[in-house]
Amino acid sequence: DVQLQASGGGLVQPGGSLRPSCGASGLPSEDYAIAWFRQGPGKGREAVSCVDKVENNTYYADSVKGRFTISRDNAKNTVSLQMNSLKPEDTGVYYCAADLSLGRRTIATIPRLYEHWGQGTQVTVSS
Repeated sequence: DVQLQASGGGLVQPGGSLRPSCGASGLPSEDYAIAWFRQGPGKGREAVSCVDKVENNTYYADSVKGRFTISRDNAKNTVSLQMNSLKPEDTGVYYCAADLSLGRRTIATIPRLYEHWGQGTQVTVSS
């Protein structure tokens, strides 16, 4: 079975940093697209950052550009999200998602296109 395990969320003051990480197991190959989504209080699930299957092309939501950096380690089957200069509006549950069937260079920002999901990790930015 494919499992994604997210960790590294927490409570941080505005301007602080966090680095949630997602470990993947059970995937039949290293060729999978992976992404971080978040869901804030009373909001829908939105794509924060995505990496395509092979080319390592990346996507960032406009609201996080310049502050967040996604990185993947294929040898360890992990993906991390370095989040700097955090704002209260970054608060939410952060989910990692993976999919094997997306195209080689496809950057997918729609949740339903990802087959596998982690359980989420809470990020709260508050003073």
